[in-house]
Amino acid sequence: MELKEEDIKVLDEIISKYETEQGMLIRILQKSQKHFGYLPLEVQSYISEKLNIPISKVNGVVTFYSLFSEKPRGKYTIGVCLGTACYVKGAQEVLDAIKDELQINVDETTMDGLFTLKATRCIGACGLAPVVTINDEVHGRLTPSDIPSILYKYIKTHKKNDLETMEVK
Repeated sequence: MELKEEDIKVLDEIISKYETEQGMLIRILQKSQKHFGYLPLEVQSYISEKLNIPISKVNGVVTFYSLFSEKPRGKYTIGVCLGTACYVKGAQEVLDAIKDELQINVDETTMDGLFTLKATRCIGACGLAPVVTINDEVHGRLTPSDIPSILYKYIKTHKKNDLETMEVK
């Protein structure tokens, strides 16, 4: 990815707004990811130079926190909890059903850019095990047979939003 002039302008605005705040690097990375959808190395490098912080520190933060991504993510991020309670109650089978249904592996995004699949650790909803999150929604007590209808709900919502957007134009 090559940074365009308008992208540099946005990054400069973000950096100037937050550079004096405590914990500014995380805030700058969050806002930058919101703009780009992810944090490619070019963006990390630009932030590093502007803040006079080693690129290794910037990249260390990006790779440490799961909220950051170095690759483009889908519109919907699916997180399958593989913590102990979820795993014991069948999370691996649920994960396998999602992989089969979407034809992707963990840390991949569907070709249409709709779904990204992540394996996560405990999300603190053990009573609902096994648990899957899709963006901010929690789906619990799942079986592999629940997966097609759950995914269809998001596909349907996406298509409806696309139709509404086309009608507005």
